[in-house]
Amino acid sequence: MQQESARRSNRDRTEATRGDLIAAARKLFTEKSYAETGTPEIVTAAGVTRGALYHHFADKQALFAAVVEQEAAAVAHEIEVAAPATLDAREALLAGSDAYLAAMRAPGRTRLLLLDGPAVLGRAAMDAIDNRHGNRELREGLLAAMRDRTMQRLPAEALTALLAAAFDRAALAVEAGGSPEDYRTVLVAIIDGLGRA
Repeated sequence: MQQESARRSNRDRTEATRGDLIAAARKLFTEKSYAETGTPEIVTAAGVTRGALYHHFADKQALFAAVVEQEAAAVAHEIEVAAPATLDAREALLAGSDAYLAAMRAPGRTRLLLLDGPAVLGRAAMDAIDNRHGNRELREGLLAAMRDRTMQRLPAEALTALLAAAFDRAALAVEAGGSPEDYRTVLVAIIDGLGRA
């Protein structure tokens, strides 16, 4: 019993340290950028040693990948909550679209996921992260619409990739001061344009 409690306590401490590193890194990466952030700053902000950093992550890039993964998961969660299975396929796609644009307005998120992410991790790694999270949600929504016959049948992977690119471009434009309503209007028109011919 005591051994199990000690294991749980060690695991809790390990998870807490990892969480502190990710939180500190996220803050610095969004304030300064990946390139301008050094590991000494990260460990100071997290209140841990360099040894603790390298115990949890191979290097700064691995820590950055963990930050990006966590952010992508948070976006996907917000989409999932906004678009429950009880909605019809079209409404779920529209609710998911709105949730994506709202989620991407979190401070620093576009920089992490759309600018620094591809530059630091490479397009293939970012695609893999996206496919585990937001793109997975989008693909499932598109497939549901195709099954319901409210959307024409198209190659799901290509459609997901192209629509995801449109959503990403919209998020970047809104971040730069573009009208969220204008981008939403266009995205809705694209989704509706994919309806049964």
